Amino acid sequence: MGESHEAVFFADEPDGAGSLRQQAVGKGAWKVLVVDDEEEVHAVTKLVLSDFAYENKGLLFLHAYSGREARELIAEHPDTAIIFLDVVMEKNDAGLAVVRYIREELKNSFVRIILRTGQPGQAPAEKVIIEYDINDYKEKTELTAQKLFTTMVASLRSYRDILTIEANRKGLEKIIDAATYICRLRSIKNLASGVLTQLVSILHLSENALYCQTSGVAVSNVQGSFKMLAATGAYESYIDAEIRGDFPAKVLAYLEQATALKQSICQDNRYIGYFCSERGEETVIYLEGWRDLSELDRRMIEIFCTNVQVAYENVLLNQEIEGTQKEIIYTLGQLAEMRSLETGNHVHRVAEYSRLLAEKHGMSQREVEVIRLASSMHDVGKVAIPDAILNKPGPLSVAEFEVMKTHTILAQEMLGLSDREIVKSAIVIALQHHEKFDGTGYPKGLKGEEIHITARITALADVFDALGNDRSYRQAWEMDAILDLIRTERGTHFDPVLVDLFFENIDTILAIRNSLSG
Repeated sequence: MGESHEAVFFADEPDGAGSLRQQAVGKGAWKVLVVDDEEEVHAVTKLVLSDFAYENKGLLFLHAYSGREARELIAEHPDTAIIFLDVVMEKNDAGLAVVRYIREELKNSFVRIILRTGQPGQAPAEKVIIEYDINDYKEKTELTAQKLFTTMVASLRSYRDILTIEANRKGLEKIIDAATYICRLRSIKNLASGVLTQLVSILHLSENALYCQTSGVAVSNVQGSFKMLAATGAYESYIDAEIRGDFPAKVLAYLEQATALKQSICQDNRYIGYFCSERGEETVIYLEGWRDLSELDRRMIEIFCTNVQVAYENVLLNQEIEGTQKEIIYTLGQLAEMRSLETGNHVHRVAEYSRLLAEKHGMSQREVEVIRLASSMHDVGKVAIPDAILNKPGPLSVAEFEVMKTHTILAQEMLGLSDREIVKSAIVIALQHHEKFDGTGYPKGLKGEEIHITARITALADVFDALGNDRSYRQAWEMDAILDLIRTERGTHFDPVLVDLFFENIDTILAIRNSLSG
């Protein structure tokens, strides 16, 4: 056996400016790993295949002279298409050990392995073919130039087809994952951003795609004017902007073309997706940056965008339903406010204070939105309290106060049949927002964290706002007096953590109060 050499990776020099090799290598190349301890085998293989090209791609050779070097190179270059592998090198079964390493440890089932041996008796063909995952077995004397050419074409064709199948599999997985993600989005802006992200992910399946700079935008068409919803790459600076004269004219032209045709466009290295709801809302997505969009890419885009269209309609429908629910919820809250002769934006202010405190407390975006809506119904039970008690100009008697306290229980009875998330949260808030942190509140005398966090937040927001406004039984307090009370009631009436958050954000809270005054 020959001496082991340092592994070398190199590409053949082009034979001339107009040669097939120069053209083919310029478009990419198939990697071929030659593993043999004889220098002459490397030289002959390279010489015979010097002008070989398949599907307009030439060859790039990797050379290893031992099993160890072969393992290092295939680990470094997992995209190798073909390995010509000698069986007997530093050990009689060195080549077979390389096969097991590739298939079992690296889990590389793509590369086509062609065993070559000059000592067939050392590894009988039948035994090797059955026990090892190889694709061909040749004696070195068999591989004439013609047979080597035939073996190369057959092996590359097989490798190409396997990659195509794998790309389809990955593409379908990406589409399934992306569709699942897209269907969870609840706003058109989030949907547009998600579609941009998922399309880039779907189309960046090959390693070469990592070198492509992908840029894109998603816009809505409002009465002939495009409004930016999301952007990536070179267009990120346009996020949340109106598309005006400084926006790239070529991109604007594609957006207008897709809108005019009312269909998606897949052209050269760009994709323009057009989506329109049944009510006429239009959204357009523009992506660019790939060298070429293959037929597989186009098919994946079409499949994915079919799912996106369904998601688009669902988002719009959900927005309409949620918008209607929000209006009803605010109306119910305002009804209770009007019923007690309380005017102004108390319901809205409490909702915004609660939203802010929930955010600062670390609640999720969804939880923040739920408390913002649900807190507006904190006093909805008051609609069932008699006018004589609800609007009594002076202090309530003990008996009257006991009746007033029932508005918490009445809210639960009024809303208890609903299983909607927002309404269920509103029941908790209405029932518990008069509980106190030290356990002296009503109706159940809950203490500390026995009181739901949404009710603790609403309690603080409600007292702060109520004290600052005239009521039938008292005049509004001065702001300094209100803030002193909240400090004093820290840990008794109010959750101390929330009180701290309240004062840490007092400037924002006062700004909300001023913006919704009246």
